[in-house]
Amino acid sequence: MAEAVKNDKKELFESMPIPRALATLAVPTIISQMISVIYNMVDTFYIGRAGNPLMLAATSVSLTVMLLNISFSNLFGIGGGSLMARLLGQQKTEEAKNVCAFSVYGAAAIALLYSLLIGIFLHPVLRFLGASDDTIGFASQYTLYVVVFGCLFSTLSMTLAFLLRNTGYSAKASIGLSGGGILNMVLDPLFMFVILPRGMEVTGAAVATLISNVCSCLYLLFAVKKASATAPLSLKPSDAKKISRDNTRKLFAVGVPSAILTGLFDVSNMVMNRLAAVHGDLVLAGIGIVMKIDRIPNGVNVGLSQGMLPLVAYNFASGDHERMRKAISFTRLCGVVTSCVCILLLEIFAKPVTNLFLSTSSGDSAAALATVAFAATFLRIRCVASPFAFLNYSSSYCMQAMGNGGGTMIHAIARQVIFYIPFMYILDKIFGANGLAAALPAAELLGALVAIILVRVTMKKALSALQKKKEQGTELREEN
Repeated sequence: MAEAVKNDKKELFESMPIPRALATLAVPTIISQMISVIYNMVDTFYIGRAGNPLMLAATSVSLTVMLLNISFSNLFGIGGGSLMARLLGQQKTEEAKNVCAFSVYGAAAIALLYSLLIGIFLHPVLRFLGASDDTIGFASQYTLYVVVFGCLFSTLSMTLAFLLRNTGYSAKASIGLSGGGILNMVLDPLFMFVILPRGMEVTGAAVATLISNVCSCLYLLFAVKKASATAPLSLKPSDAKKISRDNTRKLFAVGVPSAILTGLFDVSNMVMNRLAAVHGDLVLAGIGIVMKIDRIPNGVNVGLSQGMLPLVAYNFASGDHERMRKAISFTRLCGVVTSCVCILLLEIFAKPVTNLFLSTSSGDSAAALATVAFAATFLRIRCVASPFAFLNYSSSYCMQAMGNGGGTMIHAIARQVIFYIPFMYILDKIFGANGLAAALPAAELLGALVAIILVRVTMKKALSALQKKKEQGTELREEN
């Protein structure tokens, strides 16, 4: 039985037709991404039923603190997961187990440290991110449960999902993350409107999210433990200690740039919130709604790219660069087509989609209507970025798969620091809040151009190194 499972995974990476292999790895990932998007939207949707834009503005501020969880999971999940896929391509299964265990305990340690720091400096951090006197109470409630109490579980969940996915267990990863999302959708209205009193809707949403993340984490720990019987996965502290210095270096060479990429994205959101807050809480709430909706095309983009990563990493390490190139090209085609469809739908249905997230018939109707109007305009502007964002995501994951941490770092800095953040200040100064929204498509376009160039350079270097290795091997055989 164990041998049959290993052969199935080998076929998946080495010989299965690219469309089928990508579907096997990416479809469960996209589903889990979409469910994650939906349950994050459900939080916003149910909070919006209270008809209080201040609550939505508060969750927008808290979102920035939450997103750093993704940085930590990328550090060990993508850094460790991509390295595991490359080690499997080289048939080094014991080393892959050591990397897995090290990644799990590393993610847990950094999550606990972050929880402690946010707990100590909760109010100053939220104030810095744009929380006003009217929103600081709601933002504190949400951040306390989701980040201070819940960072360990959410970070571990994402890290474990990455490790499972990169060893061919994409479906198990999807079940864990999706199950947590579905549970959150069920618990949200229960805690917000039944268990807790009126006025504590934000706290109810936060408690529901915390419980869901705990359950998701427990399932994924069980899944990794069970799969370790047939896969190079491990939760043993003794295996974590056995990781070599070289593999530690390789893990961080990819993981650190990936974490910085997400961290810079978080910094960009901080800048966005601070600039939006200058225009008032209603603009901040409108931006917050759109940032939730943005996650629909982004979820598909990231799901496709994460599904592609182990396929590219494995074939890069095994030397089958033709298969690797086909996987990259087919993924790009799927992503660009899907992104264009998303643009069409969001342009047409911007008003009714944004209206879903805030009741205009309860609470302060005038403020709610103004918030929805802002959100619809921002959505029509920002959704144009989708195909360029996909090219950025897929290119970044390609470089991570090939172990090119330097290229990932350069891309992250160009995308966020050189393009996006300056564009926000410049366009906000010239065009106001609409210019702030327009900064995203402008930056993603330029970032995509840089990303494509970097991927081509990475592939060229890889092919050159392979050719040189073959020539050296030929010379050794001739000498013998």
